[in-house]
Amino acid sequence: MKFSTLVKIALLTFLVSNQITAQQVYKEKFAHTFSIVARDKVTGEMAVAVQSHWFSVGSIVSWGQSGVGVVATQSFVNPAYGPDGLKLISEGKTAKEALEQLVAQDEGKDFRQVAFLDTQGNVSAFTGEKCVASAHHIIGDNYSVQANMMLNDNVVPAMAKAFENYKNLPLADRVVKVLLAAQEAGGDIRGKQSAALVVVGAKPVKNSWEDKKINLRVDDHATPLVELQRLLEVHKAYEFMNKGDLAVEVGDMKNALKEYGAAEKLFPNNLEMKYWKAIALANNKKLDEALPIFKYIFEKDSNWKELTKRLPKSGLLSISKEELEKVIKL
Repeated sequence: MKFSTLVKIALLTFLVSNQITAQQVYKEKFAHTFSIVARDKVTGEMAVAVQSHWFSVGSIVSWGQSGVGVVATQSFVNPAYGPDGLKLISEGKTAKEALEQLVAQDEGKDFRQVAFLDTQGNVSAFTGEKCVASAHHIIGDNYSVQANMMLNDNVVPAMAKAFENYKNLPLADRVVKVLLAAQEAGGDIRGKQSAALVVVGAKPVKNSWEDKKINLRVDDHATPLVELQRLLEVHKAYEFMNKGDLAVEVGDMKNALKEYGAAEKLFPNNLEMKYWKAIALANNKKLDEALPIFKYIFEKDSNWKELTKRLPKSGLLSISKEELEKVIKL
């Protein structure tokens, strides 16, 4: 029988002995974990990041909305703290007011651990007295770190120290460092399985699909934080790629080349990034520089050669027929 199952049975027995029904608390998902909610005082961006020894922790613990705030809801998770908390904050309540209202209404509050942060940097956190030890939280300047069912009492202080120590990093990198510090200090007593990172902006967005600036999840992995860190680097690279694509759309091939080149530096072995850099070079009348790159790519995968034949019709490759033939013959 898995350790987590044994803990469930013990906690369920404890709930019944304390005259709290299983329907009130046990029906909620079991996500003991460590997390951070934080705000960058310069950019106004807000982040929530989490790791747990539980499958797909990002699907229930981490919540955020641009121009509103971020929420981490964990332990015996009441997911309603996420959307309900953000709604209250969007209606004008501070993080503290919103959290206090929801905790007061929650019959299972003794088993909850929750943290709210709003656009003004107001932070509030709550750790129920019946959360599994080691469980506590620390509120600091524009952040809160919280954990339950940790191996020891060193985890949460290590998280706070890491957030203070990495002030010069972008917010996403900074909160990942916090999670890594938590794991190094001992982490979840059960081990590790999943992780997530959400970053939202300081101001509301017009379109819902623009709301999450970063939205990464590692649902099941032997080393979820290593994978989360890798995905964050991939995200950065593809942000450069996206900017390059936008530059192509408006005919700014010089800027496209710059953005594609920046992406390739992050992932030099990625054929996609090499390819669009070569396209940008060709479009900037630097075909001689592009040819060896095309040759390398075509030797790795001939499908890229077939794609190249199709690009002129779409306006993505603006070279002469003679130049195109030179590329295709590689």
